[in-house]
Formats: sequence, structure tokens, C-alpha cells
Amino acid sequence: MSDQQAYDLETLLLQLRETIDTARTMPMSASVLVNRDEALDVLDEALQSMPEELRHARWLLKERDEYLAQARLDAEDIVEEARVQAERMVERTEVAREARRVAQQVVANAEGDSRRIRHEAEDYVDQKLAAFEVVLERTMQAVVRGREQLQAVVGPMPELEGGLGEQDDDDMPDAAVFDQDEY
Repeated sequence: MSDQQAYDLETLLLQLRETIDTARTMPMSASVLVNRDEALDVLDEALQSMPEELRHARWLLKERDEYLAQARLDAEDIVEEARVQAERMVERTEVAREARRVAQQVVANAEGDSRRIRHEAEDYVDQKLAAFEVVLERTMQAVVRGREQLQAVVGPMPELEGGLGEQDDDDMPDAAVFDQDEY
């Protein structure tokens, strides 16, 4: 970049700043009125006076960013391939075989424990059902006895001579009276 080009670019930018600085302000506002054509002409001249090296530097930066992105992708692929290969190598070692054996033993123990617990649970439920069956059978026997007592034939009541008020409780037969609270 030559000194003349840098001077021209700086001069044009200062000219644009002065144009904006001296522009007329809008009433009751911070906004200014700038001649659009004049401002665009100064900007176009500034862009044209930019040195070729600056454009080339921008292009190099863009190329560098693209190269770095591709390098990152390539590095990730290499790392993934290395991880897969390392897994294959570990798979072949004695440590992996031992781990597999231990895992199989743990699974077998867990299955055995599961069967044992299931059998214990079944035994427990069977015991509870047997106890319930005994209680239920006793209850059924009590129900049957109660029904039998209810179906006992009650003979005709003797005629009362003097009416209900004069009858004595001792005159009633015991078989005809059923007390439900008794059972």
C-alpha cells in the first residue's frame, strides 16, 4: 500500500465525516439531512482507492477460515477412526475377556436370585392364602350352623288365655327363639 493511496483513502473518509458533521439537522431531532448522492460518491471513491493488498488480505483470511474448518473436520474424522480402532484392539485383550466372563457371572447370579425371590414370594402368598382358607372355612361353618338354627321348625304357640300381657316368659319353648347376637 503506497502512502499516496493511504492518504487518498484517509482524505475521502475525512471528507465523508465532515459532510455528515456539517449537515443540516432536522427540526426537533438529532437526525441530519445528508445529500445522498454526495455521500455515495465519496464512499465509492473510497472503495475504489482501497489498495489491492487489502482486498487480497481479505481473500486470504477467507481462505484461511475455510482451510481451518476443513482441517477441523479432517481431524475429527481421524480421531473417530482412531477411537474405533482402539476399541477393536481393546476388544481383543484379556481384560475384555475377563470383563465379559464377570458380566456373565453377574447375570447368572441375578437370574438365580430372581428365581429364589420369586419362589419365596409364591410360598409367602401360598401361606397367606392357606391361613385365609382356614378362616374362611370357619366362617362358612358358622354360617351353616346359623342357617340351620334359623330353619329349625318352630311349633305352634300355645293359646294364651288371658292375652299377651299375662303370659310368662317361662311358658315359651327355648327352641323357638333365635338370638342372632349369640353367634
